[in-house]
Amino acid sequence: MATRNGSAVWRGDLEGGEGRITVGNGAHEGPYSFKSRFEDGEGTNPEELIAAAEAGCFTMALSLILGTEGHAPEELHTDARAVLRNVDGKPTITGMNIKTRGRVPGLDQDGFQKAAEQAKKECVISRALAGVDDFQLEATLES
Repeated sequence: MATRNGSAVWRGDLEGGEGRITVGNGAHEGPYSFKSRFEDGEGTNPEELIAAAEAGCFTMALSLILGTEGHAPEELHTDARAVLRNVDGKPTITGMNIKTRGRVPGLDQDGFQKAAEQAKKECVISRALAGVDDFQLEATLES
């Protein structure tokens, strides 16, 4: 299997410093800071990147499951939100909320929901986030 990489550079103290996060070998690069991570400042943060990874992984897993069942999707769209809260004074991802919707010919809502639940269980990133207690999934089949 493949090995994936990311990197970060940080300059300064926690609250006044700033950094840059790089995904892969430059596929995405962006600034991050205390404000972008714990407040509403400009830039990205590690939790956002985890949410994006979950959305991407989950959506590909759902496409695989649907295709294997003979229901190739026309389109799937997934939003994921990592919930960050203080637990015992430490920032902690306490929840992951996934909302997915799709256009899948020949499938009903129940079949879409079952496939989405399976994708949530089998996605590599979902499995890596097994310690997150509140993992919500909302799946909507569009016509």
